[in-house]
Amino acid sequence: MDLSRYAALFQTESREHLGSCAQALLEWERDLKATEPVVTVFRGMHTFKGMAAAMGFNHLTELAHRTETLLDVVRSDPGSASRELLDLLFRIVDALEAGVPDAVAGGDGKLDFTPLLDELTNASAASAPTGSWAIPVREDRPAPAAGGGRLVRVVIRSGTAMRGARAMLALRKAEGLGKVNTIRPPASTFEQEDFDGKLSFRFEGRASDASLIAAVQSAGDVASVQVGEETAVEEPGRKVERRRQIRIDLRRLDALMNQVGELVVAKGRLSELASVSDSPDLKAVAARIQRVTSEMHGEIVQARMTPVWQVFDRFPRMVRDLSRQLNKRVAFEVEGEENEMDRAILDEIGDPLIHLLRNAVDHGIESPAERKKRNKPAEGRILLSAMRDRTSVAIRVKDDGQGIDRQKVLAKAVKEGHVPSGTTTLTDDQLLRVLGRPGFSTARAVTDVSGRGVGMDAVLSKVRALGGSVELETAAGEGSTFTMRLPLTLAIVRALLARVGDERYAVPLAGVAETVEFNPVLVASLEGKEAFVLRQELLPTVRLRERLGVIGSRPVGKAPTIILQVGDRRCALVVDALVGQQEIVVEPFDAPKGMLPIFTGATILGDGVPALIVDPAALV
Repeated sequence: MDLSRYAALFQTESREHLGSCAQALLEWERDLKATEPVVTVFRGMHTFKGMAAAMGFNHLTELAHRTETLLDVVRSDPGSASRELLDLLFRIVDALEAGVPDAVAGGDGKLDFTPLLDELTNASAASAPTGSWAIPVREDRPAPAAGGGRLVRVVIRSGTAMRGARAMLALRKAEGLGKVNTIRPPASTFEQEDFDGKLSFRFEGRASDASLIAAVQSAGDVASVQVGEETAVEEPGRKVERRRQIRIDLRRLDALMNQVGELVVAKGRLSELASVSDSPDLKAVAARIQRVTSEMHGEIVQARMTPVWQVFDRFPRMVRDLSRQLNKRVAFEVEGEENEMDRAILDEIGDPLIHLLRNAVDHGIESPAERKKRNKPAEGRILLSAMRDRTSVAIRVKDDGQGIDRQKVLAKAVKEGHVPSGTTTLTDDQLLRVLGRPGFSTARAVTDVSGRGVGMDAVLSKVRALGGSVELETAAGEGSTFTMRLPLTLAIVRALLARVGDERYAVPLAGVAETVEFNPVLVASLEGKEAFVLRQELLPTVRLRERLGVIGSRPVGKAPTIILQVGDRRCALVVDALVGQQEIVVEPFDAPKGMLPIFTGATILGDGVPALIVDPAALV
């Protein structure tokens, strides 16, 4: 069996187990006397060690095993933990994470962990490894063999990562004592996703049953080993339901999504033709294709959905290291990590979150001394959360720091000409726009953390490119909250089609609260600008015709109006006519120079005519 086939799986599983170790180390660091984090790190390191051993990566296995030995000592004596020990364990996890790709690429033999191994030797109070994974070899007298050798039945523990590789390692352990044959199921099937971890084989050799069982168990994660001809008896009527799953390359899902996008465009064109046709058969076929296409799109979107924890898990360590670098104390919390997003979007939000979190630690959280002067706990708090909001996900970075100094930002903005000189205050929206200006920064000095004025600009640019929006709430002395609202998926969305002049525009339904008629009688003034009164609520009015500079007089009397809503912000978008609803394929584009920044992409409508996609977040 070629274990190289498990390389991608090994990398994925290793990332998860080492990530759990890093998370537990952060918890352990907050309470050195805690025992649960010690157990978590021990188990994670034990599992990683077994996976590395199954793959034959000796250097990774040795470092993990020596670390496990030290953790076993600490686990029996929790009081022996120290800050220095935690720093060593953090560096070991970093080294293992960095070494996994090299080992998979065939470079395990070139890995050099000697300095870390020396530190482990000095730190460990144990003189001999605990739970050694070395193969025990004994020359005991065997039990009587019959029928081509003794029958050995092995069950790999349920939930074990890489069960196939673990089963193969168990066979190799047995081969170290004698001859193995009649393997059931065949070893070639171990790599299949539906392999349940149960195998049997015939063993011919001089080792005793006890030695054979010990050798197989040393493979790790072995639930049971039986030697003999007894057969297992299943409970009558008991059935185990197993969901079959496979791993698939993300590029295949991307290709499928692109094909579904083309199918959506073709479906729209077919619907257009069917609507003007007198053929009932054509109408029936068009309706069926529309239904099947929508269902197919939904299934592919679900297949691409990924929990946000796969991105969030990297940040606790980053915040911990940055706070230590800046001599600050920060409690970092994560909520809602089980919420899911399209993998294509999830892959893009890492950089914006890094900028927001670095700003929260550097600019938001005060030093322990400053916080005590303000009657705050010495330890600041940063919360990273994700929450499903209709057809979008709201990701928030909230801190309880000093907030943003509006007057300081205003003074700098007036000096650089970003706001009129007579401006006396900045709202949260205006504050965000100013902070998002390229190169804008109030930092007195440029450091390796901040000061170059690229952070918020990068955040706004990336989120906008993803069809999302950013909101800011800040209060002096209380902290700041940045909210990124992102669509669940990028490729295909349902949109409301509106006409202005001779052109049609698509407005994503995710940003539409309702549609009403604009009654000129219900017009008021809000901060000197036109506003629409809707059920005793004043909504800023945006006339798309005037915003786009469309030539010709605007419709007289009542006009179709789209109430846009992004978070808590709302406005009334007045158009010439509403055309209908349609699923559209979003095609991002680089807007030409001078084009109004109110469009997030373009699409091809059912009749083959292109249309621009309105960005609700740019209007409200």
